[in-house]
Amino acid sequence: MKLFNSVGPNPHVVRMFIAELELDIETVEVDLMGGENRKEAHLRRNPSGQCPALETDDGNFIAEITAICEYLDELSSQGSLIGETPKERAETRMWVRRIDLQIIEPLTNGFRYSEGYDLFKDRLRLIPQAADELKTLCQERLTWLDGQLEGKQFICGDRFSLADIMLYCFLKFGVKVGQPLNANNKNVTNLFNQLDSRGSAKA
Repeated sequence: MKLFNSVGPNPHVVRMFIAELELDIETVEVDLMGGENRKEAHLRRNPSGQCPALETDDGNFIAEITAICEYLDELSSQGSLIGETPKERAETRMWVRRIDLQIIEPLTNGFRYSEGYDLFKDRLRLIPQAADELKTLCQERLTWLDGQLEGKQFICGDRFSLADIMLYCFLKFGVKVGQPLNANNKNVTNLFNQLDSRGSAKA
């Protein structure tokens, strides 16, 4: 297998997931800043023109971070980061979707429409007037999540999962692009610091 990698939080999620599962996968760098992801070679791997993309052993390609991670999870012999039972898998997928739609989407679009405007202006339809409200929405949902984390070690209770990895990687990105953690959200901050100390976080 090959992972077509680049800068940004999406590839970071998959790299951290791979590191947690102790998988050995060849990495090929794609020059996102130079627009290589929008050229024909990469569009054949992922017609959405995004990174990462995973080339499987039979030469097919899988894109979208949740799909890649679930595929790798099923191949792993190191235990599951999705869940060992139907109930656990449903719980992980529920939280992944909540985090993706309610936190990641407003966080990343808030960045694209403001600090990232020059990078994305020729690649995506941007709505700069929405940037501040999206960032506020993200912070509101993080405060909501903070309450949901009360008494828990991880998002799914005492079970570390893909939901934690996704939240961590995008919060790490947010800190770098002008969306810092709210210190009043002590549970979110504690979880972030806990995950930041894992060896896989540096993947």
